[in-house]
Amino acid sequence: LRGYKMHRVMNITDVDDKTIRGAREAKIPLREFTAPFKQAFFNDIDTLRIKRADDFPTATDQQYIDRMIAMIATLITRGLAYQADDKSVYFRINKFPDYGKLAHFDLTQLQSTGRVKHDEYDKEHIGDFALWKAWDEEDGAVGWESPWGRGRPGWHIECSAMATALLGDEIDIHCGGVDNIFPHHEAEIAQSEGCTGKKFVRYWLHCAHLLVDGQKMSKSLGNFYTLADVLEKGYTGREIRYALMRVHYRAPLNFTWDGMEEARQSLGRIDDWLMRLRECSASVSLAKGNGRQAGSLPYTFEEALDDDLNISAALGFLFETIRETNRAMDRGEVDPASANVWLNWWERVDSVLAIGHGEDEIPAEISQLARAREQARLAKDWRKSDELRNELNARGWETRDTKDGQKITRRAGT
Repeated sequence: LRGYKMHRVMNITDVDDKTIRGAREAKIPLREFTAPFKQAFFNDIDTLRIKRADDFPTATDQQYIDRMIAMIATLITRGLAYQADDKSVYFRINKFPDYGKLAHFDLTQLQSTGRVKHDEYDKEHIGDFALWKAWDEEDGAVGWESPWGRGRPGWHIECSAMATALLGDEIDIHCGGVDNIFPHHEAEIAQSEGCTGKKFVRYWLHCAHLLVDGQKMSKSLGNFYTLADVLEKGYTGREIRYALMRVHYRAPLNFTWDGMEEARQSLGRIDDWLMRLRECSASVSLAKGNGRQAGSLPYTFEEALDDDLNISAALGFLFETIRETNRAMDRGEVDPASANVWLNWWERVDSVLAIGHGEDEIPAEISQLARAREQARLAKDWRKSDELRNELNARGWETRDTKDGQKITRRAGT
C-alpha cells in the first residue's frame, strides 16, 4: 500500500518432540509424517487468502542444519556456548548482557519449575537453553552428525539460522505470538547477535491470544475449533478472514459465532456498496452535483494502518466512507466518474484487506437463469419470476430489480 517491497519468510519447524514421537508411533520417516501437515497448512492459508511468503524454509533441510551447526560453533568459540556432560550444547545466558531485555525479564528471578528435566542439572545455569540436543533412543532415526556427536538442533537456533540465511544478519520486522516473547524470541536475539555482533531485529510485532467466548481455546472446555470446523458451519474463508482481521493485532481476539454473523453482515454491506458503485459507474444519467468528490478521498485508511497497523480504525474509516457514499448515491449526487474513483480507491484498500469478491465472471448457468427470470418479468409471470429468483438465491446469487433492469450479484458470504 505504501510502495515498500518486502521479502517475507515464514519458517516451518518440522522437527520437535511431538513430530518425532508421531513419526515413531506411525513407524514412518519424519519427513513423510510431517508432509500432510505442511500441505494442510498451505491449504488453510490459501482458504484465508493469506498471501504466501517468498520463502518457506524447513528446519530439516540440510543447508539449514549446516548453518545451525556453524552458528553453534561460532558461539562456542566466543565463549557464549558450551557442551555439557550430557553431550548437549547450551547457550550461556549470563554471558550475554542484554538477555531478558525484550521481555523486560530480571535474570536473577529465573528459577527452576517442577517440570525441569533431570539433564538440566548438567547446565551451568538453570536458564541456559539448548542449541544442540544430544541424540537419545527416543529420537530413533532422527538425527544429524555434528562436532558434538549425533543429535538435533534446539528450537531457537532453527529460527535464527533460517532467518539470517534468507534475510541477512539484520531483520526489519519479526512477527510472532505474545507467548513467544520469552523464552523463544529472547533466545533468538541472544544467539543471533552473539554470532553476528549486529542488532538482530529492528521491530517486533507480537499478536495477542485468540479466545473463544472469552476463554482460552482448549479441547477440555469443548471450545476448540479448527478452520475446517468453521467452514463446516457454512462460513466461507472470506468471512473467517474478516472475522479474524478486524481487531488490532496487539488486542486479544474473541471468537464467537455471533461475531461470525457480524462478519457476514459487514461483508454484505461492502458487497452492496460495490454493486451500487458499479451500477452508478455504468449509468448514463447525470448526477445532481454537490456529492463528495475525488479530492476528498479518505486517506485516513492508510493513515490508520501507518499507526501500528491499526486495522480497527482503518475499517472504521472504510465503513464511514460506505455510509457517506451510499447517502450521496441516494441523493443522486455521485456521477460515473466519481463512482469509478471510489472503485479504484477500493482496489487499493482491498489490496491490503483481500476480502473482495473480485471481478468473477457470472457462470453461464447463472446467466441463463437470470435471463429466464428477466423474460418471466417482461411476461408478467410473477410466479415464475419468484421461482427463478429463489433458485438463484439457493445457488448463492441475489437479484435486484432496478429502473435500469435486473442486477445480479453474489450473495454475501458465498
